[in-house]
Amino acid sequence: MNTASLRTRTPPVEATARSWLVFALAGQHYAAPLAQVGEVLRDGELTPVPGAAPDLLGIRHLRGQIVPVMDGRRRLDLPQQPAADPSRVRVVMLQVAGQTVGLRVDAIGELIHPAAEAIEPPPAGRTSRADEPVSGVVSAAQGFVALLDVGRLCRLPTAG
Repeated sequence: MNTASLRTRTPPVEATARSWLVFALAGQHYAAPLAQVGEVLRDGELTPVPGAAPDLLGIRHLRGQIVPVMDGRRRLDLPQQPAADPSRVRVVMLQVAGQTVGLRVDAIGELIHPAAEAIEPPPAGRTSRADEPVSGVVSAAQGFVALLDVGRLCRLPTAG
């Protein structure tokens, strides 16, 4: 092992209230506020729910709790194709309004920390939806990242 390379590495960036977890879906980048991310799990066994919304993949047990898991591609109206690398597929456990909802994504990215003034509104000309989950867009190293409103994404009531 080369110990010189260990000394030159930059220390990890600490998470802040403005931290967002980036993930990939259909070649695009999205992010959820880190404060609303409970954990990230490997994709696993799900129990289907008959009659559920098309974007609900099923439910899974998480330490005694039953958690619905949504398909990120279907929820965001993205092309339905297999992930480029199935071994990188993860389920992001999102928490809002006292609820936990899983979101299956193609891959996990990095943390970003955009300044409030760097966040732009979603692009004009998009189809308007009452439950539009994209709340803003920010430029990052990997290109543009769509910032998500977790409450609207999970179709859950928000506090306040």
